[in-house]
Amino acid sequence: MSLTRADVEKVSLLARLSLSPAELDTMTAQLVAVVGYVEQLNELNVEGVEPMAHAVPTSNVFRDDVVRPSAERAAILSNAPHADGEFYLVPAVLGE
Repeated sequence: MSLTRADVEKVSLLARLSLSPAELDTMTAQLVAVVGYVEQLNELNVEGVEPMAHAVPTSNVFRDDVVRPSAERAAILSNAPHADGEFYLVPAVLGE
């Protein structure tokens, strides 16, 4: 697969990039090289190789979700610039 300058212009438009003509030429050459390297992977024999999501084995690195008691409401609301004793008070953004 070969990329053309028109392909790079379309991708830059979709990515909302404003590229000069010189930058388009440079990016076209660089992307053609990248696609060439990726096409080399088609030459490898991957028969019997299982697909993987990560290069190294991983396990769940998150702690268990355990319910714990929280601070008192008054202590939490003490950090709010405006509160009514029960809730945070914020300015209306959608009207009255």
